[in-house]
Amino acid sequence: MSALPIEEDSPAQRRNLRIMTSRRVAIILFNLGGPDSLRAVRPFLFNLFNDKAIIGAPQPLRFLIAQLISRSREKSAKANYALMGGRSPILEETRKQAAALETVIAARVSNISFRCFTAMRYWRPFVKDIAGDAEAWGATDAILLPLYPQFSSTTTASSLKAWARASRLPASTICCYAANGALAQAHADAILEVWRKGGSPERPRVLFSAHGLPQRVIDRGDPYQWQVEQTVAAVRKLLPQEWDAATCYQSRVGPLKWLVPSTEEELRRAGRDGTGVVVAPIAFVSDHIETLVELDLEYAQLARELQIPYYLRAPALGSAPRFIDALADLVERALGQPGKMISDAGERFCPHKFGLCPQMVTR
Repeated sequence: MSALPIEEDSPAQRRNLRIMTSRRVAIILFNLGGPDSLRAVRPFLFNLFNDKAIIGAPQPLRFLIAQLISRSREKSAKANYALMGGRSPILEETRKQAAALETVIAARVSNISFRCFTAMRYWRPFVKDIAGDAEAWGATDAILLPLYPQFSSTTTASSLKAWARASRLPASTICCYAANGALAQAHADAILEVWRKGGSPERPRVLFSAHGLPQRVIDRGDPYQWQVEQTVAAVRKLLPQEWDAATCYQSRVGPLKWLVPSTEEELRRAGRDGTGVVVAPIAFVSDHIETLVELDLEYAQLARELQIPYYLRAPALGSAPRFIDALADLVERALGQPGKMISDAGERFCPHKFGLCPQMVTR
């Protein structure tokens, strides 16, 4: 029997084949999210406290606790968001980071199509919706990039679990990049710039302020505190060695024991010592309520009351070129390791004692 003739593909068929076979990578930038109006404050708070990673109680008890907390905190939270124009700026800031990263990675890698998506954990756009958007775009695979340089079961892990429930796309995962060199340099640049703009005062004390966690989370094997310390150590090497420094924790809520020292305690110590401070939000990559209200208004007022000689606050990293370059470096590394979970240090970063580190759990 003679072979059937092979018809030559039409230009449209060849074009469709290229589209079907080309790699289209969705880069998913995860963050906490925030209310986009004052009406959204209570449902945002409910979503936050109804997350098992935040409140570990079983349902329906967790539902009831989340309802109670969101209602009791609604008034004060609305007042704080009103100070920022009635909404959180975190989505807008994250979209700026996404746009900057998309530009940089497209310039570095020409044979892959990229699109950056912003996925928020507790308010719109939700992770499940972004998963649908990535698939509708035609993504062949994804790179999951939490905008939490320091891993925690309460942040990174919660976002990744939400993604796993929403998407079946093959994905590489960047779990942490706490000691990344470009990240550290971006923090150091921000600290030095605000110090120079403040008149270059002699021997400042740098307060590296991170979001706090209940101590019991750390005691369960969460590596967050250790990773914060790695970030501080990396940044500290890039600052004048004669400067004083301290790591502290902010944003405590509830009666549980939280990580210490608190940022308030360190401010009071600076007041007793008569030392001016530069506050660096070391675990925040975009300015939002914890920096714009808690640091810029509440703690600045406390510093005045304590007669601290000066109170300077370094901006969050935002779209600083060094930070975007750090993210692009991580994306490039993940491109070559499809389906893997990686840290900036390679396949393993945390010491083995941290059982909640995802690289420990998966082994």
